[in-house]
Amino acid sequence: MGTSVTVTRVMLVEDHALVRSAVRQAITARDIEVVGETGTGEEALPLALELKPDIILIDIDLPGMSGIELVRELAPRLPDSKLVMLTVSSARRDLFDAIRHGASGYLTKDMTPDALVRAIRGARDGALAMPRRLAAEVVGELARSRGAPPGAGAQGLDRLTSRESEVLRMISGGMTDREAADALGISVRTVETHVSNLLHKLGVRNRAEASRLYRDRQ
Repeated sequence: MGTSVTVTRVMLVEDHALVRSAVRQAITARDIEVVGETGTGEEALPLALELKPDIILIDIDLPGMSGIELVRELAPRLPDSKLVMLTVSSARRDLFDAIRHGASGYLTKDMTPDALVRAIRGARDGALAMPRRLAAEVVGELARSRGAPPGAGAQGLDRLTSRESEVLRMISGGMTDREAADALGISVRTVETHVSNLLHKLGVRNRAEASRLYRDRQ
């Protein structure tokens, strides 16, 4: 009798059909299955929420909604999915924006198929899906950034203003920044400012961690 294999369910978000096909072919294995794919962030958002894949590979440079914007929307809603960027860009800003908004990894398209498969398996098991060079940059940036303020973590929820708490409740409930802004009668930029402030007060890296703290408190 054969040993049962736990299959990792992967979704691809890539606007170039040839690249998407090549990635699908490269990663399909006995323990990896591509369960969905799409070429835009707008199509990816509802599909990801429906499929709830284990890992979503996301290109940054998508038409319309960017890959980082997609991560920002998905991270609070799919806390159990690993969002991994797969891009040609190794720009520091893209790297840090992706991680700050909830990405679990950052891979570049010049990696070999074998390395991509290893990265997916590593991400599935909780490893950081990122080349050592980029990981070193992230660690260095974290070391240079301000430390978490006193009362960070769950206790930091008590330090939020009423408006920050409202915004956190809304994004934890699955609202987009635009929906939260409309509901509160404020601009999207103001919502983003509240999110940035509450992340610092809570001492967390991204919206997914903030949402998890909020839900754990309820």
